[in-house]
Amino acid sequence: MIRKYLFLLLTGFSVSMILGAWAFEFIGGLPPCKLCYYQRYPHWVAAGAGALALVSGVTLLAYVAALGVAISGALALFHSGVERGWWEGPSTCTSGDITGMSADDLFNQIMNAPLVRCDEIPWQMLGLSMANYNALLSLGAALLWVYAIKRLA
Repeated sequence: MIRKYLFLLLTGFSVSMILGAWAFEFIGGLPPCKLCYYQRYPHWVAAGAGALALVSGVTLLAYVAALGVAISGALALFHSGVERGWWEGPSTCTSGDITGMSADDLFNQIMNAPLVRCDEIPWQMLGLSMANYNALLSLGAALLWVYAIKRLA
């Protein structure tokens, strides 16, 4: 009974992460960058696999859900590093070095830049960005999935 309850809560976690991202986007007016989108897709997988594991009892599906939230957390860790300038993000999502660029090259870079950059933090609370919160929460949820699968079988 506790296992099913945890499966339900963790499946709801992934659904709430997607709904929360939509709320920031559509209600809060904060459009996502490319890395933000990448973090959402594994939560869709986790939500679907979690729901199927809940109704079918198939343990492999629970592992898929755990892997989904873990992948989202790992992507969020990468995104966090890009936001903080610890490493470079995808060239289609971040700004490049402008040293030695001509005015024309700089103009072209500006005109071809994405509207939402991955290396900027559009919102933060208590010094943590949305990517930071996703990393912490998703990796924690992945551990809870594994606990529910292994210990509560």
